[in-house]
Amino acid sequence: MQANSIKIQYPEDMSLMEIVLTTKRSQQNIYEVAKLKQIIEKGKLLSVDIKQFRKKRSLDANAYCFVLCQKIAEVIGNTKEYVYKQAIKTVGQFEILPIRDDAVEEWIKRWESRGLGWQSEIWRDSTLEGYTTTINYYGSSVYDTREMYILLEEIVGQAKELGIDTMTDSERRELIDKWDSKGV
Repeated sequence: MQANSIKIQYPEDMSLMEIVLTTKRSQQNIYEVAKLKQIIEKGKLLSVDIKQFRKKRSLDANAYCFVLCQKIAEVIGNTKEYVYKQAIKTVGQFEILPIRDDAVEEWIKRWESRGLGWQSEIWRDSTLEGYTTTINYYGSSVYDTREMYILLEEIVGQAKELGIDTMTDSERRELIDKWDSKGV
């Protein structure tokens, strides 16, 4: 759900604060708010996470990413999957987590089962006894526009270094703008 304004109100009990969000009236939003209201009415708490809205990246940008990965792979004699995974490791989003020593192998298997870009590897011994620190890269399927742009620029840079023709800066911006205007 997207909000286009936020208001803070203070009820008589000054230890409390009310946050009022304004959003578009749609069947989906009405349904979601009604479900949340039912949870509150049952005496349960909600966990709320409010953050800046970012549109998801364009599938056209994603397709272009893999076209370039394939062209790079042909020049370097490897696979498009290798090129993509290396780019993810170079500029992609990641999380560092301590995992119990006896669960590391299963953790890596499950993390990587999420998709091609999802990579997990042992980074170092943890400062916690009985744990190993892993570095876990997210696949681009969960990237927002900014994150995907950074990944695409890394791949474009590699392609240019190898003499592979790429879209111009304005053509790449047009991919993002075209997607933005669709409101995908």
